[in-house]
Amino acid sequence: MTVAQALAPLVDLIWPPRCPLCGEGIGAQTGLCTPCWSKLEFPQAEDGVLAAVTYNDPARELVLAFKRGGRIALAPVLARMMAARLGQLEGGWLAVPVPLHRWRLWQRGYNQSALLASELAGLTGARLVVDALVRRKHTPSLGRLGSVARAQVLEGAIAANSSRLAQMAGANVLLVDDVLTSGATTRACSAALKAAGAAQVQVVCFARVALD
Repeated sequence: MTVAQALAPLVDLIWPPRCPLCGEGIGAQTGLCTPCWSKLEFPQAEDGVLAAVTYNDPARELVLAFKRGGRIALAPVLARMMAARLGQLEGGWLAVPVPLHRWRLWQRGYNQSALLASELAGLTGARLVVDALVRRKHTPSLGRLGSVARAQVLEGAIAANSSRLAQMAGANVLLVDDVLTSGATTRACSAALKAAGAAQVQVVCFARVALD
């Protein structure tokens, strides 16, 4: 039994478990209440991407609370849903987060993708390499840009960490992100990983935006 498991009853006594979406009481600090769970949508794997949920309104609330609201305690909940989509991994894998630029990391205080990658590594047995990729230049939000503009903004922005090349050579990599929109960022990350010698890259995210 881990320390966290031993202390769980005391934690639940002091902070009774509540659904992170609606605030209703739940049995354990491990997920959502049944009504909120039923509002989530679960997509099919597509284009080599495994997403736990579709980016609908409830998923958006969870992501914003985690990413911008400082609720980092949601990382285990979201990662468990991601791990369920991955299933059993065969062979050795690395868990690599999509990187933040140092200025964005300084502003936010944490890389939400790195928190998810850490949890996912613990759940799947993958080896966490939190700094396998580096974001060499600060890029603006890609939300309102077209595919060509996104590619131009990201050109040269993401690269493999030269001190981690030996670990990436021939490796199977889980590329971890919180939300996937167009896939431009994960494509840039995948290209950098493969250029560094990764054998295969599997993108896994919490939520995927459904594109028209």
